[in-house]
Amino acid sequence: MDNQLVESIINEVVKRVQDETCFEIEASGKHVHLSRETIDALFGTGYQLTKAKDLSQPGQYACKERVTLIGPKGSLHNVVVLGPERKESQVEVSLTDSVVLGIPAPVRESGKLEGTPGIVVASGSNMIRLERGLIAAQRHIHVKAEDAEKYNVKNGEIVQVKVYGKRPLIFDDVLVRVSPNYETYMHIDYDEANACGFTKGTKGKILK
Repeated sequence: MDNQLVESIINEVVKRVQDETCFEIEASGKHVHLSRETIDALFGTGYQLTKAKDLSQPGQYACKERVTLIGPKGSLHNVVVLGPERKESQVEVSLTDSVVLGIPAPVRESGKLEGTPGIVVASGSNMIRLERGLIAAQRHIHVKAEDAEKYNVKNGEIVQVKVYGKRPLIFDDVLVRVSPNYETYMHIDYDEANACGFTKGTKGKILK
């Protein structure tokens, strides 16, 4: 058996094992979730966000609209708006982004906004100051309810994840979020993506 065939067989076995035990990882860039009040202030009363692209999580989508985030030290332009609208606005950046803005962003689970700093959000000549809502999202895995047993996890659990990127590493403090409305994907920000050598299709595995 020649070496090329052996390598091909090994790669196929590894792929099948990963397909059974691993899940895909996605890298999320800076983005905002906007409330009705914020949408009205930035784009006009009654304005409806324009869907541009569906995301991996059912019902979630990227919009055509873009905003600028303004901090005391600098600004971040062309920041994508995600839909649908939420009850409260939330701004998600990486820790590197927060240095550019000059506002320390606490690492938080999405939606846990108590005690978070505010930020100015602008669209053209319109702007609004959010009193709170700036976070660096805690790395997390969305787990479809039927996959929770497969991966032996429960909602709210904190796990470690081995990431098989170009620079393999283990992420600690990964939050598990289980729901029948989810598709199973892990989400990291661009700082974390660069650390593990992320490319599209990178997979991870929960370590127990």
